[in-house]
Amino acid sequence: MATTGRKSPGCTGSWAGLALERRTAPWEEGNGMQWLFDQSPIDWAELSELYRLAPLGEKKPDELKRAFSNSMYKCFVLEDGALVGAGRALADGVDCSYLCDIAVHPAFQGRGLGRDITARLSELSAGHKKVILYANPGKEGFYRKLGFRRMRTAMAIFKDQDRAIRTGLIEDG
Repeated sequence: MATTGRKSPGCTGSWAGLALERRTAPWEEGNGMQWLFDQSPIDWAELSELYRLAPLGEKKPDELKRAFSNSMYKCFVLEDGALVGAGRALADGVDCSYLCDIAVHPAFQGRGLGRDITARLSELSAGHKKVILYANPGKEGFYRKLGFRRMRTAMAIFKDQDRAIRTGLIEDG
């Protein structure tokens, strides 16, 4: 498994109920997959397209570059040079790490790549008192299998509150 930038941590041990035992995945058997923890080689237009296809919405390349630049941890997965997965964590180094923007190309979904991106970001965040994420409606079960639990006190303000209500991200009223 090749890496660039930040060295990939070994997936051993567990944290907050998230099983991180080492798994051999198809993309780690030398078939062209590359894990990057440095954003310098990333094509932001390609990442924008990945989010559109995943589908996680329209994200502008320049906004993605700013968001990832301001994130303590980031993870990109390429196959034969093409971006097939990504994710990031906003973190303060002590109290809270927020995993977000975890996306996998549709052709690679269902193979464990999203699970492994989440595991890597969780492991990088292990020194924090809490690791938080919010899931798109219908994806909660996926994250529950990884040890995440529903928060009863989470609140949010979205730029487009009406859309967030329509898509089930927040409750009305």
